[in-house]
Amino acid sequence: MTDVENVAEDVSLEGFNPFDPATQQCPHQYYAKMRETTPVFQVPGTDIYMVTRHDLVVPILRDTATFSSNFSTAGMSPDKELVEKMKEIMAEGWPPVPTMLTIDPPHHTRFRGTVATYFTPKTMATLREPVTEIVNRLIDELPADGEVFDAVTQLNVPVPIEAIATVLNVPVDMMADFKRWSDDFIAPIGSNPSDERRLEALRGTVEFQHYFAEQLERRRVEPIGDLMSDLVQSRIEADPGDAEKGLDVDDEGKRELTMSEMLSIVSQLLVAGNETTTKALTEGVRLLAEHPDTWAKLRADPAGYAPTVVEEVLRLSTPTQGMFRVVTADTEIDGVPVPKGARLVVMFAAANRDPEVFPDPDAFDPDREGLMKKHLAFGKGIHFCLGAPLSRLEMTIVFEQLGRRLESITLADDNEFMYFPSFMLRGLTGLNVSITRAA
Repeated sequence: MTDVENVAEDVSLEGFNPFDPATQQCPHQYYAKMRETTPVFQVPGTDIYMVTRHDLVVPILRDTATFSSNFSTAGMSPDKELVEKMKEIMAEGWPPVPTMLTIDPPHHTRFRGTVATYFTPKTMATLREPVTEIVNRLIDELPADGEVFDAVTQLNVPVPIEAIATVLNVPVDMMADFKRWSDDFIAPIGSNPSDERRLEALRGTVEFQHYFAEQLERRRVEPIGDLMSDLVQSRIEADPGDAEKGLDVDDEGKRELTMSEMLSIVSQLLVAGNETTTKALTEGVRLLAEHPDTWAKLRADPAGYAPTVVEEVLRLSTPTQGMFRVVTADTEIDGVPVPKGARLVVMFAAANRDPEVFPDPDAFDPDREGLMKKHLAFGKGIHFCLGAPLSRLEMTIVFEQLGRRLESITLADDNEFMYFPSFMLRGLTGLNVSITRAA
């Protein structure tokens, strides 16, 4: 069953487990069943409620008072013995703190404001040329016509990693480390990795912290006018008690960011800056290869049609399948009682295939009206993805240049179309293709 086929009508939700690797390979049939029968679905044996209808998801995203982003876990909880081992590793780095993704206003607004200027339309305009150079160089380096290669490793991973390296102003020759650290950060999100993998991921996270702590300290001593220089010079509104914690609060009630806070922000930019875009690009290449009519339209007007293709790819792929919220008070959603303290998962992937909003929702149709405003691939409200402009820019340039420079993209016969084992971050592990360059 491919990712865009119509869902089965005889799907059962009895015993449904979002952490089941088999379920994660093609979850859309289950989400469709939830939308139709139980749009606020409690995962059996857990405090997790999955919300799947578009008209229910959007109000939740806007109600930060009732549905808090200050969640502590997005996966299965480890046992006590493993927790102790994890603490030993974490003690070698800086303690994790919530900043943008996992915190509510007004703190969220303060942290987001420290880097928001680097993701404005003006900044994106300055990045178009260097990103285009990255994409064209990578296309130049693709194997000869007819030779099978993995589009993930040879195009869709390096494009966003090199782009975010440009934004962060760090050496591109660190690309392999950036990818490894990103994989480490997302390892426990929406999945149930082995104990060994959890510990390995934490070691990678601490390694990331030490590398970027050094980068930040260099900027503190000698600012060079880049994002990390601005981070170390930023001052945010202090909270009552910050001074008692030993933080230096000035006469205006402001303070510097702590190293933990800066590392949290940089890690979110690094992960959001490449993992989700890689997954969306890969799904986009697959969809273009599977739909010759859409490919022909892109070939006929690469610059004009690429942005349209991007939005439909984002809707169908929804790399960030959902996001956790914590319920702050007893409430009801669509008539379903949800107690205080419950974990809610707003399922962007399910809402993006809601037939009430997107007719024939499993079909790949870039010509849909109002796609950018309707789909939730980047969320909605105050937590709308900060890096969305960069992701859109990268995807647009990739699809534009593929349409301009390639005659065809063909899927190899040996593709298994396997997805990473996560119900939160969904993407293909590989995609074997061959190409024919345009004359």
